[in-house]
Amino acid sequence: MLKYLVPVFAAALIGGFVTGKSALGAEAQASEYHSHQLEMKCLADNIYWEARNQPAKGMIGVALVVRNRVADRRFPHSYCEVIMEGPTRPSWKEPHDPIPVRHRCQFSWYCDGKSDDIPAGDRDIYELARAVAFKVYRGEFGDFTYGATHYHADYVTPAWASSKLHTITVGNHIFYRWEK
Repeated sequence: MLKYLVPVFAAALIGGFVTGKSALGAEAQASEYHSHQLEMKCLADNIYWEARNQPAKGMIGVALVVRNRVADRRFPHSYCEVIMEGPTRPSWKEPHDPIPVRHRCQFSWYCDGKSDDIPAGDRDIYELARAVAFKVYRGEFGDFTYGATHYHADYVTPAWASSKLHTITVGNHIFYRWEK
């Protein structure tokens, strides 16, 4: 799988040298609401958890869906808000801290109840996800998903799929556009 991701990784490194900004050095700072760094971290996390086993084009496709949602007025206006969208409930430890309702989020990894820590053995894949996030966030990939706002794995059939327009299949993901 890495041989397919090497060109993306190399492009991000070269882009960093040219622009002076590193795709790999972008760290989120929790105090910076909607900062570029935080938005790219949210996007990289989503790419990793949703498409870490997909070809590079699949990782980019997942990121493009988030970008397309940010651009669509029916969804929240930031990458982090799109990724974290879903119902919440008060935490039993801190009633004023809302936590996502399990299995009810737009992106399943975000509210599956499992740890979101990247395993040490997957750091290279996560770095590739960060490189893809950097390039997608900066608009450096054309939208080969044809405006897709939804996708799902090929081994499930969500109820919403029949109401959306199928645009492309990449790896194990089937992409759809929600017509306006």
